[in-house]
Order: sequence, then C-alpha cells, then structure tokens
Amino acid sequence: MRQYLDLCQRIVNEGQWIQNERTRKKCLTVINADLEYNVDKNEFPIITTRKSYWKAAIAELIGYIRGYSSAADFRKLGTKTWDANANKNKEWLANPFRKGEDDMGRVYGVQGRSWLRPDGVVIDQLRSVVEDLSKGMDNRGEIVTFYNPGEFHMGCLRPCMHTHNFSLLGDTLYLSSFQRSCDVPLGLNFNQIQVYTFLALIAQISGKTPGKAYHKIVNAHIYEDQLELMRDVQLKREPYPSPQLEINPDIKSLRDLETWVTLDDFKVLGYKYHEPIDYPFSV
Repeated sequence: MRQYLDLCQRIVNEGQWIQNERTRKKCLTVINADLEYNVDKNEFPIITTRKSYWKAAIAELIGYIRGYSSAADFRKLGTKTWDANANKNKEWLANPFRKGEDDMGRVYGVQGRSWLRPDGVVIDQLRSVVEDLSKGMDNRGEIVTFYNPGEFHMGCLRPCMHTHNFSLLGDTLYLSSFQRSCDVPLGLNFNQIQVYTFLALIAQISGKTPGKAYHKIVNAHIYEDQLELMRDVQLKREPYPSPQLEINPDIKSLRDLETWVTLDDFKVLGYKYHEPIDYPFSV
C-alpha cells in the first residue's frame, strides 16, 4: 500500500503536464515505476485509503482468462468495466470491425487465448504457458501478451497492461507484468489486484508455490480532473495493513477457470478501508 501512495506522491511532486489526444485531457505524468507484490506472504495489494471494489477487478481478470470479447460477458461475471469502451468510444462505434452492442473486438484476453497467425492458425498463449509450468518447464519465454499491433484497428482499446512473463525457479513461480500506460487513481488499483491474483491462480493450477509479482509501469499519470481528489483527499489518509486473498482450493486447472469459477470462489480477509472516492473515468 505504501508503494502505491509513494507513486501517487511522486506524480504530484515531479509529474509533467502532458496532453492526451485520445481523452483530450491533460495528465500529470512520470515515466517508469516499479512495484512488487508479496504473493508468497499473501499480502494482498488492495487500496486501503479508499474503498476498492476488488470483485470487479477479479471478474475482469477471469474474463481475460476466458478470452471474452463482449462487455455483456464481463457484466455476467460481475464487472461493468468494459461497458464504456465498448459502447461509448466514438471511434470504435464508427469502426467497421465492431460487431454490434457490447462488442470489444480483438483486445486483451482475445489475444491471449486466440492470437491469429498470418496463416490463420490460432495460438492459445495462456494454455501453452500453463502446460509448460505444470510440467516444471520454463523456456525463458513463458509469456502471455495482449499487444498485437497488427490488430489494433480491430479492437476498442489498445491494451494498457499488455504482457505477463512467468518465471520458474525450482517450484517457485514468479510473474513480471508490463504496463505501457496507467491511470493511477483508478486503473492501478485494478491492475495490481490482477497481477497479484494472476500469479496466485496460475501457481495454484500448475502446482507451484507463488513467489513475488513484479509490476513495471512505463507511463504513470493522474488526469487533470482527478488531481484535486488525489492530492487533497487520498494522499492525506493513512493506509491500513494489507488484507489477505483466499482462493477456493478446488480450482485446480485452466478448465476450472474457463467454466465454473465465479466471484464466490474468492474472499478478501481483514480488509479495512477509508471512505470511497469518486474519481472521474476517462473514455
């Protein structure tokens, strides 16, 4: 929790104002931030200086794991995070590749589960990684990436958190996740929950012990309409100790994650938090 607040304070103190063309808003911006999460100690990196809706973050992760491309499917899991980008992004609404209401296109989990080669062969990156790790194999390329420049025009949003690199040392599994862009007041809370939970889940279904998760952010920013709330409200609050994440031990395979797993299979224990903060969201 402290590293999150330190990054927020760094942006407030050192950030430069940059105009963002997509949102047409200014962002207070710093380059390069490195965060670490102690999955091995079950220190769940959830924000405590405001209420965090962690269930939506985990629901979104499950949707990525399943390769969903419809905001409706994400809503069924328990999150509305893709409603705006699927249905209110003017450029996407006019895109000929959009299939209709709630369609997200070929973004995030679609790339992770069904990357298309030029010859039409489908590559399931996540399944390949899980199969290798379950056999105790690490070829130094156990990577799932959502970043496919050849298909940016076929989706509603370029991926922000774009690459997950798993590493195996003995029976201990590590994760290094890379993010090109981060809305720190809103998005980072989701992102850090998902990095942590992704490592915990993949370690569990591959029979490995989770180690640390490493999270690199390239462009970390606070939007101009978020700054006052961050500087004058959230940064003045004292954080509470990290809670713990409890995952149903019956989740034992990728097939389980693809089929029957719901939010009822996750619990956050000992979560104490401050009042919510209603940060503006930029589409």
